Amino acid sequence: MYNREEPLIMHVDLNSAFATIEQQSRPLLRGKPVAIINRRTEFTAIVTASYEAKDLGVKVGMRFIEAARLAPGLIGIESDPPKYRFVYQKLMNILNSYSPNVVMKSIDEGVLDFHGFNNHRSLIEIGHEIKQRLRDEIGIWMRCNVGIGANRFLAKTAAGLHKPDGLDVITADNLRSVYETLELTDLTGIASQYGKRLRAVGIDTPIKFLDADEVTLQKIVFKGICGRQWHARLRGYEVDDREVTTKTVGRQYVLEERNLTRVEITARLHHLCESVGYRLRSQDKLARGVFVYAKTLSHKYWHASRMCQLPFYSDGAINSLAQLLFADAPEDIKEIGIRCYGLCDDDDKQLSLLGDILAREQNLVGAIDDINKRYGDRTIHSANTLTTSVFVKQKIPFGSTRYL
Repeated sequence: MYNREEPLIMHVDLNSAFATIEQQSRPLLRGKPVAIINRRTEFTAIVTASYEAKDLGVKVGMRFIEAARLAPGLIGIESDPPKYRFVYQKLMNILNSYSPNVVMKSIDEGVLDFHGFNNHRSLIEIGHEIKQRLRDEIGIWMRCNVGIGANRFLAKTAAGLHKPDGLDVITADNLRSVYETLELTDLTGIASQYGKRLRAVGIDTPIKFLDADEVTLQKIVFKGICGRQWHARLRGYEVDDREVTTKTVGRQYVLEERNLTRVEITARLHHLCESVGYRLRSQDKLARGVFVYAKTLSHKYWHASRMCQLPFYSDGAINSLAQLLFADAPEDIKEIGIRCYGLCDDDDKQLSLLGDILAREQNLVGAIDDINKRYGDRTIHSANTLTTSVFVKQKIPFGSTRYL
């Protein structure tokens, strides 16, 4: 039985967001293959690509030097976070004007829930209006996909049917015919691992997935409640309307050179600690644990962690723990990372023994954060990281809007 409720969920997805934004702001890039990168080196990975580049075989995650061979004339543009934040805020303001229940799933995707909000307009009409407002309020090169469905899964699926600039609706009446046009891995959430599980029992198409009984999915394929959720999700019933809590806050960095000294590497680790500390406090969280890792040129993975009895929140506390752990890291490092875990709400302002003992440090850390918010990232930072900003640059995450 499929969910025959009126489709009241809308998914809006900007097309190749970062690349399109750059083409909007730089008219000479329009119609040309563009790749967004985080660092100006030929070995850097591509963050996103324009549709012109995608048509030539360029894919996200591909090294720029490899992509340039596929797409002669490929233009590499270094990412510009402030520009993307501006568009994110504009998109969010547009969506919020249509429904009181909007969730930004990522910097380029938003979900609107129209349940209980009677606007006497069809969602198709609203979808076309959102498309026009993007062009009117941001720029004529801005395009988005709009999907409408009875649940979040079907709305997102609909938004991916006709890229770029599509608008589709999935209902109980056309659900099967839509699935017939898709591959199993076209379904959001079905990556290689889940795909293997499904194919192992003969489920190799979305239609077979749809027709599978709940017991098979729960007991044999997914071995848990996930199977029951997929049975409902595919039929248009909502199982994804839940808030995800922040469990960890972290950053990683691929070293720009392979011959950096230990002092230079630890300075970059310090930079990551400052970034993680700011993110932690922006979520009003305290941490009790620090995890650090390193990947080596010889393909080895090293990691270490420490859990503390009392929580901490300052850059100094995080860096003290990280540097202590990192002292045992191997040589020939090519990538480093840090993650704070054991998070708790910043309500009682407990002070740790690692630099947060004095209450005045709370005021100092807060004042530094306020200055950086007002005058720009890293207006005030440790002298040890004075030269690292050239290399360790702020990134804009696709999958999270927590720090925007």
